[in-house]
Amino acid sequence: MGNCVASTGTVICTKNGADRRKQNTNNGKGSLRSKVPKEEHLHLIPGRIFSNDGRTRTSSIFTQQGRKGINQDAMILWEDFGFEGGVLCGVFDGHGPQGHLVARKVRDALPLKLLSYLHKHGKNQEQLVSTWRRAFVKAYKAMDKDLRAHPTLDCFCSGSTAVTVLKLGSTLFMSNIGDSRAVLCSKDENSGDAIAVQLTVDLKPDLPREAERIKRCRGRVFALQDEPEVPRVWLPFDDAPGLAMARAFGDFCLKDYGVISVPEFFQWTLTDKDQFVILASDGVWDVLSNKEAIDIITSSPTRSSAAKFLVEAATREWKSKYPTSKMDDCAVVCLYLDGNVDGNADPGNDSIVINSVSVDNLHFESPTNENEETDQEPTLTRNYTVRSGGNTKMQVLVAEDGTNGAVEDENWSGLEGVTRVNSLVQLPRFSKKAAT
Repeated sequence: MGNCVASTGTVICTKNGADRRKQNTNNGKGSLRSKVPKEEHLHLIPGRIFSNDGRTRTSSIFTQQGRKGINQDAMILWEDFGFEGGVLCGVFDGHGPQGHLVARKVRDALPLKLLSYLHKHGKNQEQLVSTWRRAFVKAYKAMDKDLRAHPTLDCFCSGSTAVTVLKLGSTLFMSNIGDSRAVLCSKDENSGDAIAVQLTVDLKPDLPREAERIKRCRGRVFALQDEPEVPRVWLPFDDAPGLAMARAFGDFCLKDYGVISVPEFFQWTLTDKDQFVILASDGVWDVLSNKEAIDIITSSPTRSSAAKFLVEAATREWKSKYPTSKMDDCAVVCLYLDGNVDGNADPGNDSIVINSVSVDNLHFESPTNENEETDQEPTLTRNYTVRSGGNTKMQVLVAEDGTNGAVEDENWSGLEGVTRVNSLVQLPRFSKKAAT
């Protein structure tokens, strides 16, 4: 269920139980689709994939459970999202007792909230950047509000990251909370070499702008002695829960102490030099650099197996680098940008050298509407700066400090040691009623 894929050049729409087929000839331009589907009907939507080994004409997704318990990663790739030719990608990394349920709920509901806002406030894709930014902020805010009010899903000490990329024509719109990441493979304008461009910022608690907000709200930020490289967010009166990110859906035990669900918003204007985008959870980025990840994708034997190829490589790295640690869950979405079907102009056939590009080389368009900030959760005033680099087509929020943020081997037994990094250390020693 859910792995319905539109055939090449054809959009298949379901209405009143009947299929109607329409030729897709507008190359990603046009008006917003007329109806927002209901969550219970998502499995009927063609071009929407979310399960393992899912693939479309120009993309693939894959996830693998780690050794910490149930797989808490979720992912989505939705073709013809909102507009014909539009593509929405997302990776969601859950944590806490109900983290797997939170991640799946966000995977299903967040895209619908984005569509709902666009139906109310935008009728075509030729809109201002500020309109798209507002749409993502509104959708994330509504998503967190629904989680708080959910009658059966306990998100008090459970939550999820989110990194979403919406491709419309020659533009990428991106938003993220937490430490899941989006990375672009592009070619250098001068040398022709491939470069890795980190499109999002890992929102860790030790980022100065994040730490300042958390401390202003009486939350605490520090790392444990046995993992000094992992800063965490703690309650002011208890050494719990130790959340390893500064923004997340859910985690309502920390929402009064500086953890927020307001996304950072980014825009990238595509050129013919841009090759593909990788979205992945921190299980991949904990063991692979941006450069290594893109190098692995380009060496994948086929495009349809690229996501699985990267996850398998991350699994091998976990076993090699941290043999006494429990491997984290890994989820990957790989979206190719040239529109070629698997086997045609496959970048895996090209031998390329990759260099790294920091998110510091990008710049951001700050909000122009003063009232827009009232739609967000309270945050501290930030200083913005312009950073120029080899590619200035991206608009991104950056603080003055400049901080950015495999195949199972049944005979391998090195994972019987300690967990390297958990998103949460322990649950608070008080109930929701007592906290209120």
